[in-house]
Amino acid sequence: MSEWAIVLLVCLMAFVASFVQRTSGFGFGIVVMAVFPHLLASYGESTALSGILAALTSVVTAVKMRRFVPWRKLLPILVTFLVVSFFATGFVAHVSGGEMKHILGAVLIIVSLYFFFLSDRIHLRPGLPLQVGMGTLSGVMGGLFAMQGPPAVIYFISSTNTKEEYIAMTQWYFFVGNAMMTMYRFFDGFVTASVISHAAFAIPAVIAGIIIGDKASGHIKLSLLRRLVYAFLAVSGVITLLS
Repeated sequence: MSEWAIVLLVCLMAFVASFVQRTSGFGFGIVVMAVFPHLLASYGESTALSGILAALTSVVTAVKMRRFVPWRKLLPILVTFLVVSFFATGFVAHVSGGEMKHILGAVLIIVSLYFFFLSDRIHLRPGLPLQVGMGTLSGVMGGLFAMQGPPAVIYFISSTNTKEEYIAMTQWYFFVGNAMMTMYRFFDGFVTASVISHAAFAIPAVIAGIIIGDKASGHIKLSLLRRLVYAFLAVSGVITLLS
């Protein structure tokens, strides 16, 4: 595949992922990590590119919604995530990309099945044990697979009282988390010149996805969009697992 074809695919996935993130509140890493490992030179670079673009996707909404953030609810899960993800990102540097791709394929399938069949049935009581538990699981998934959203969203849904509070918490969590993991990955050698150049090309696509997602969020049927994304994850997981 030519370099320009790779750039176009990166931009396309960045657009789709930022659209999904803006309309549903999460999902950027889940969408792009179904494809990025097949495009970039190494698995670690894929996670680095995903993290950089995900941080950019969240920052504008996070700043706009900052007054709705209940920091007492956010800080315990965020701090737990930052500690665990530090060790998880370091682990990626010592594992072969081929092994991580196969594990990623299995994780994509599991995540898609969870959201298809269980997400609406699981209701957990918010509190410190849930924050630490979901923060730990989110840190592992974020550090290893750049998809920390699913465990964190379980807590956010259980603990927020309004849509504004939910959006504010998720976007601050993703912005701070992805910014810090980008720093971790930089010191692990994953933020390469190739990652930076691909990120620069993809920024306009991210902005376009946010703008169009913002306009469509009041009109699109969210349940249908999510099911399409989950089906895409399942198919991508099977392909990644078998490749």
